[in-house]
Amino acid sequence: MGAEVNKLVEKVDTIARKAKETFGGLSSAQLNWKPDAENWSVGQCFDHLIRINSAYFPELKSIIEGGRKQTFWETSSPFSGYIGRWLYKSLSPKAERKLKAPKMAEPAASDISPRIIEDFSKHQLELADKFRQMEDLDTKKIIITSPFIRGVTYSLFDACRIIVTHEQRHFEQAVRVSTGGNFPGKGDD
Repeated sequence: MGAEVNKLVEKVDTIARKAKETFGGLSSAQLNWKPDAENWSVGQCFDHLIRINSAYFPELKSIIEGGRKQTFWETSSPFSGYIGRWLYKSLSPKAERKLKAPKMAEPAASDISPRIIEDFSKHQLELADKFRQMEDLDTKKIIITSPFIRGVTYSLFDACRIIVTHEQRHFEQAVRVSTGGNFPGKGDD
């Protein structure tokens, strides 16, 4: 997966850099401002990404260390390819349909720390490192189970693509929030 991993690592690094550039100087009030009760704040978008990506980390670590064995269902599920492609498309920035976040990946309700962007940047370094460590693996043949829905399987390659496209989706969501008409100006703490 060498070249494919490098592309994903570049995207992870780019998202981290853009997050720092775009949101690193926001005040606590700006990071926590929500356009309405149904939408997330900038801070909640990044809190959600840290939570959802972190759910994959134990599985990625086990695969990297070589101690993981595929389950019978992972080996025999005829749906893994289809589900991986569907999730990738459904979580991309171009997808118009909103999906409900899994309970364990819902962001904090309010009062996100102003350190969230720095925390996200550190998280991205860890994610990129995990991707790099999988460079020599055949990630299209390694099938994993979703950390959110038991029985849902997809390739490790699709999991990595899902993570990255999902990050791009929420980065764009955070940009829309911060450029909305009622977004508080600098110094409005």
